[in-house]
Amino acid sequence: MARSDLLISLVKSGRQSPDPRFRSTVEAIIAEERSKHHSVLADQLSAALLNGVNGQLHPQPAPSSTVVGDLLYELSSERSLANLVLPKLVREECQRLIEEHQRAELLRSYGLNPRHRVLLVGPPGNGKTSVAHGLAHDLMIPLLSVRYEGLIGSYLGETASRLRKVFDYARQRPCVLFLDEFDTVGKERGDVHETGEIKRVVSTLLLQMDQLPSHVVIVTATNHAELLDRAVWRRFELRLRLPPPTPAQVDEFVGRLFAAFRLNGNFRPTGLTQALRGATYSEIEDLFLDISRRAVLASPEPDLPRIVRERVAAWKQRVKAAPAERRRG
Repeated sequence: MARSDLLISLVKSGRQSPDPRFRSTVEAIIAEERSKHHSVLADQLSAALLNGVNGQLHPQPAPSSTVVGDLLYELSSERSLANLVLPKLVREECQRLIEEHQRAELLRSYGLNPRHRVLLVGPPGNGKTSVAHGLAHDLMIPLLSVRYEGLIGSYLGETASRLRKVFDYARQRPCVLFLDEFDTVGKERGDVHETGEIKRVVSTLLLQMDQLPSHVVIVTATNHAELLDRAVWRRFELRLRLPPPTPAQVDEFVGRLFAAFRLNGNFRPTGLTQALRGATYSEIEDLFLDISRRAVLASPEPDLPRIVRERVAAWKQRVKAAPAERRRG
């Protein structure tokens, strides 16, 4: 490898090159240096490429959870896909994606790249965010989650400009770039109720996705796939649907939660499946945490069956009081 100062000088002299291959080559070098934990050189190359523009996002080592500028959260995922209850097709496709990235060099030797654009569709609370975290965990790369409160601007062209900054930051190293509520920026451009600004944003999004190197896995999630622009939809190599859990999946999920609970004793959560019919994974997990809190406060010998009955009854009351639209996505 050439001396670091020569590399930095080369990047500075060529950063205005109109050839997109120059930028993609430098981004690949930066990603490789980060994978080798050469963070100082990677940061210097990134700063040289981005020209130190004010307000730009500069890559830097991050703790397990931090805010990067105003546009991203950078997270270290702790939940593996193996710990999730998923439809068989979703699990198998995610495992294939992980294998492709783990053996990327073999694919590239044949002129192929691993798939790296994933769209997750389904009603809220059924595991889309958890799948993004699981992919980042199993690929052993950070998760970058977009902050829409910082991304969406009120001035003409501001959102598109910030979106470019997000992609500029992400492409500097292997990572999972997660855009939840993806229809916010990927909405159909033909919608007569939308202004010209959304067309600008979607055009920028398409360009950035096309230029995104394969070491960046972009994972998007939406409850409203019907709102997505058709050109955006076509960009995704992997489209996975995450429906509400079946009774068997509810049973498995509840069993896993209680099996890991230290105050479980001899309690078996039989009969809960019927009571939780129609619930999402998120709702079930919230109920379990509610039960756990009451059990801990009643320790050292909590009456777990009684606590479960009481908290399930309270949960049902909350469900009845919720708006009729709550499960529509």
